[in-house]
Amino acid sequence: MMFLTVFLGFAQETKKDTIINDLIVIKGDSVEITLDEVIVLNKLKFNSSKEKRYYYWYLKKVQKAYPYAKLAAERLLQLNDQLAEIRSKSKRKKHIKKMQKYMEGEFTAELKKMTRTEGKILIKLIHRQTGLTTFELIKEYRSGWKAFWYNTTASMFKLSLKEEYHPESEPIDFLIEDILQRSFIDGSLEKQEARLPIDYFSLSPKFKDINIVEVIDNR
Repeated sequence: MMFLTVFLGFAQETKKDTIINDLIVIKGDSVEITLDEVIVLNKLKFNSSKEKRYYYWYLKKVQKAYPYAKLAAERLLQLNDQLAEIRSKSKRKKHIKKMQKYMEGEFTAELKKMTRTEGKILIKLIHRQTGLTTFELIKEYRSGWKAFWYNTTASMFKLSLKEEYHPESEPIDFLIEDILQRSFIDGSLEKQEARLPIDYFSLSPKFKDINIVEVIDNR
């Protein structure tokens, strides 16, 4: 659940205060206090030390994969903006190849260091951050992009590039989303808005009793 909590302490007698556009104006004083939104997530509770170990093991995997999904989304947006300015088909094709080569330079070395679990998380997060599956990205940009992804992910990890991200229905995806939200709040990951409609707080009650060990083992 999300709790919007504001703690106000005043060393003075109680007065009738007014809230105007997120400001508190104290009657009789010229004091204005901005009300900042404070998001507090439920404290993590584990049923066993094993569950705790599983959670933090998976947290490290998610935190390793997320920056690359974020980067892919940034580059895709950049590419689409640039292509919008190019009318020539031959120039568009040339520019796509140039971007593919550039992205390969950014991704390849690190992707090859990833484990199968990290690769699977990455494919899901690319869907979260771009709104497209890795397979759809390949279909869209073809050629070298296709070879790149198949060589560095599908063949290496033996994973489906059609994997989608559904935290509203898949427990493992909700667990990923929970890790992301907590990581955004504590500053360990830089937040980038998802391209998919995700309401973490409305989903939380549904998954409050998930068995983390079981969910991760069946991922």
